[in-house]
Amino acid sequence: MSSDFATFSPTPAGPPSIWREVRKLATLGFPIVISLAAATLIGVVDTIMIAPLGTLSLAAASVTTSVIIIFYSGLYGFVSAVGVRMAEARGKQSPDALSATTRTGIRIALVAGTIGAGLMLSLRPALHLLGQPPEVIALLGGYWTAMSLFLIPFTVFYALKGLFDAIDAPWVGVGLAFLGVVVNVPANWLLIHGIGSWEGWGLVGAGLASLLSQLVSLSLAWVIWRKAKLTRDARLPAPSSKSERKLQLTQGGTIALGYIGEGGAYAFAGLMMGWFSAVALAANQIVSAVAGVLYMVPLGVSIAVSIRIGQAVGADQRKRLKTIGLAALTVIISWMALVMGGLLLGGGTLAQALSTDPEVISLATSMLIVVAAMQIADGIQGTMLGACRGMMDNLVPVAITMFSYWVIALPIGYLLGFVLGFGPNGVWIGYGMGLAVAATAVTVRFFGKVKD
Repeated sequence: MSSDFATFSPTPAGPPSIWREVRKLATLGFPIVISLAAATLIGVVDTIMIAPLGTLSLAAASVTTSVIIIFYSGLYGFVSAVGVRMAEARGKQSPDALSATTRTGIRIALVAGTIGAGLMLSLRPALHLLGQPPEVIALLGGYWTAMSLFLIPFTVFYALKGLFDAIDAPWVGVGLAFLGVVVNVPANWLLIHGIGSWEGWGLVGAGLASLLSQLVSLSLAWVIWRKAKLTRDARLPAPSSKSERKLQLTQGGTIALGYIGEGGAYAFAGLMMGWFSAVALAANQIVSAVAGVLYMVPLGVSIAVSIRIGQAVGADQRKRLKTIGLAALTVIISWMALVMGGLLLGGGTLAQALSTDPEVISLATSMLIVVAAMQIADGIQGTMLGACRGMMDNLVPVAITMFSYWVIALPIGYLLGFVLGFGPNGVWIGYGMGLAVAATAVTVRFFGKVKD
């Protein structure tokens, strides 16, 4: 057994303690949240630097982003199964299992990312069927291609990042994610706007800069995996395992379906705003921007709890699972309660900071109140999904969320918003009802599986 594993002990000293697990979840979850925030910054940098190119370029980037977010969700969900399997191997203190799981996961990530890139490339000719302006479609070709190819290094990088998280070295992933942002800023400036007599490549340059920044992060992650002492036990020679490959594909596919279903439902709710008015769309953009930033914490906690659960399962310490679940609920309810209070008190200020249109500000303020009311349910359902994922219990929880979004949230949202006249707020009230059902059912599912 290697010295790396010898220093790792998933067994806490003394009886299970909720507060001990709260500290461990916070220690693991904080850097994960930071790395997720870094990933969103690449999109922010692109938007800021594309804006001077004009409305058409920004519109082309918006169309591309609207489509690629579905691929992001699916591929990220897919490789999350790889991270859980790595955490289980870590919990077993088995270098052979960790190495086999890592190698299988990287191969699967490469294939999945390539398939995702191919599918996105094949969608471009169909954009006119979605009613997009011809002049925008004509402009986005090179950017669309670069961002499609971006999916390959993106998927492999997050598989390797899952390794760093699983071996309790999450700050490695943080550093590499922020390195991508650091590279992206000057690369964007150079490739978009040029230097000296060279005028740059405009919108295409933005896509190439994003691709380059992700390749840099992936290259260094690869070097760390292959060379660093930290990851020595994850690169031992290991035979290909058909059962491991099948498990990762099956579980990863189920998780990816859940992520796509959730992202698709959220996107469809946003699309409903366009059925009201341009004011509703603008207000919803403000709400989505605020909610997107705030959701990085529950997403990070979800990943952290899946890793802690996976490590406990691998170490055959199932008595700890209930404690970990209760600790995760403590963390997420506390955080989301603070978020809810902040939105209730400062929603109007946020709306005024992001718009000068009185109608947009008024509607966005009221929508932020509705969104504030659903924060705790949203955090609980995401966190408990992560807890179930750590046990590789995915099929039923995913079915619960799909039912909650598509059979409860969206139909009730339509009923309240359009039939009963609640307007845009009605759509989000319905969505919140679906979240409440999902949060309750997935929580019951988890604690029913781990009861003493």
